[in-house]
Amino acid sequence: MTRVEAHVNNIALSHTIFDLPFALIAALLASGGQVNALTIFLIIVAVTSARAAAMAINNLADLRYDKLQPRMRYRAMVRGEITKPEALIFIFACLLILVVTVAQLPPICLKLLPVAAVPFIIYPFTKRFTGWCHMVLGVAIAMAPAGGWVAAGGELFAPAMILICLAVTLWMAGFDAMYGAQDEKFDKAQGLHSLATEFGARRAFELSKVFHIICVACLLITGIILELKLVYFAGVAIAAVTLVYQHAIVSPRDFSQVTQAYFMRNGIVSVAILICTWLNFA
Repeated sequence: MTRVEAHVNNIALSHTIFDLPFALIAALLASGGQVNALTIFLIIVAVTSARAAAMAINNLADLRYDKLQPRMRYRAMVRGEITKPEALIFIFACLLILVVTVAQLPPICLKLLPVAAVPFIIYPFTKRFTGWCHMVLGVAIAMAPAGGWVAAGGELFAPAMILICLAVTLWMAGFDAMYGAQDEKFDKAQGLHSLATEFGARRAFELSKVFHIICVACLLITGIILELKLVYFAGVAIAAVTLVYQHAIVSPRDFSQVTQAYFMRNGIVSVAILICTWLNFA
């Protein structure tokens, strides 16, 4: 159990709240609320295994930096609870589960899997050369709703699918840039990049606000295009209020509220929209 707990810690399993709900939202929207239980189960397994592999890859790639970063001392690999060979075995196992699971979905899903995997594989390394790494992370998370949409029989590149993926990309990039801005000095010292190191924390926060405004607009337009009920828009409203609150309690000069609780509170966005989307078709 100690070893299992270490791997759960290493992949931050609770962070699945950021991508899995949007995968299910996309599946519901693509199918008009008619997605079957087996497809839902397969989507859950696929997204969870993909995110687990992605997080393990990220932690393995960043291990030498995390050992120097006090904020990361809680991570299992930093504490030596998981070795590099064990992490590699775990990554292989997760990817194997991912491939086997996606193979049970419509054939197009397996064909597109390599495309979906590229962003989460390369993301850890983009921090080495670009401050726009947050956008790559956003794209990686957006592969979840893209996969959910296609798995449920939605048309590839449908306007609603593109809007949902864009919303998720900007949502994730925005709050990741804000959360990462607290590491500006550390990142500069280590030669790492972020929006804060490139433009300063103030500009990173301003860009995050723009990202989140566009994100909410994309979600609203999705509801209009698909002619969804008022309850869906209520979910978007809850998400918007959450984002406004998140921006209100932090500033480029005060990171005291930028805690794990702050980070996890962003999950309200995905969960609220999922519940309201489900109620739309209930």
